[in-house]
Amino acid sequence: MTGIDLTGLDVRPAQVWGGVRLVPLVRAAPVPGLRLHREVYGGRGAVDLPDRTTYTSYIPHGFVADWTGAGAAAGPGRESAAYGTVLGGGERGRGGRAGPPDCVPVRRIHRMAKRRRDTEGRAEARLRFLPLHLALEGYLALHFGGPSVVWDEWSREAVRHGLSPRAEAAYAGWSVPGLTEALRVFEVHPGQCGLLLYVADALAAAFVVPHPDDYRLLHPTLVEDLYGELVHQYAHYGAPVAGFTARIRDGAGGVRTLADLRAAALRQERDWAAAHDGLMARDLLETSYAFERVQRMGPFALHRFLPPFERGGTEQHIGELITDHKGRAVYLKTFRLSENQIRKGYLLRRLADCDWHLGRTAEALGTSYAEVVRRVRGAGLDPLLNAHVVAQRLREDRES
Repeated sequence: MTGIDLTGLDVRPAQVWGGVRLVPLVRAAPVPGLRLHREVYGGRGAVDLPDRTTYTSYIPHGFVADWTGAGAAAGPGRESAAYGTVLGGGERGRGGRAGPPDCVPVRRIHRMAKRRRDTEGRAEARLRFLPLHLALEGYLALHFGGPSVVWDEWSREAVRHGLSPRAEAAYAGWSVPGLTEALRVFEVHPGQCGLLLYVADALAAAFVVPHPDDYRLLHPTLVEDLYGELVHQYAHYGAPVAGFTARIRDGAGGVRTLADLRAAALRQERDWAAAHDGLMARDLLETSYAFERVQRMGPFALHRFLPPFERGGTEQHIGELITDHKGRAVYLKTFRLSENQIRKGYLLRRLADCDWHLGRTAEALGTSYAEVVRRVRGAGLDPLLNAHVVAQRLREDRES
């Protein structure tokens, strides 16, 4: 699997509110055998990971995937235990954290995705996972260990602790201008199981669930999701976008009956869907991703994915999805990376490919040693460098 397969989902005409465009995705029939439910947390969370690191963020809720076939929501007593720790924070957080009130209780959560167990300790056909944070943790962990070889240019801290701590900025949905109101007035279609969200006609996020009832339940959570810096800027400075309009011309052999009108309207819908998939959602659907399977769930599987971090201006998304046995997406949630985040991912991969040797990385990129150092510093990785050794090498290069 290298791409996102949205087979079974049909696009409906967009709805617009100011600079926000919402494109509904509907299914002819719900996906059998899988349901999603929400588990409310409402504050900051600290997730204990298997490698003894900790991911801290604003985590308003978790999702519970249920493939028992019963479709019942997680009952009382299934919530994760909350500890009485208090963590202060600013208006905008780090490491995927965004805008909760100061001094909210921190909920300790074990793992990003964890199977539910019954009172006798047996694994149930339910999985609790943290939407978007599963993907963000995968991005933050990209080459988290830092230099694999003790080159002189890297500091002792870089060799001992890698990129720790590594943080990224994000914004909660309620801080994105126009999004809250757009989601409030948005008309939910019969059979709707998701949407594609655009801000200033730039794709901000994709959200897909297996069942229309799940979508109606989880639609309000979109305002609590995290969105990238680029999306936030576009919402502030972008102009209102044009709404969807259909023009049916009454020419020769044109509309004469209600059946003709219905057929013409369906053609307009198909034309809109083809234009949308081939233009507005092209980068999301045609990009080749690196997938990591997180958990098997009976006939389904939960994955998270990273983009190729290609330079050149194409949009890049990280995310997670649940696929069926044919590889089709039955659940999907994405986060659009900013240009700076793409550049950082690209640089980290090129450094890792060259065993973190700055000279060989410069040769691979077709540039100079000084330019690679500038890019490392521009990516916020300056503390990883041994300033004395790097300065000496730059001096030698200038003198030669």
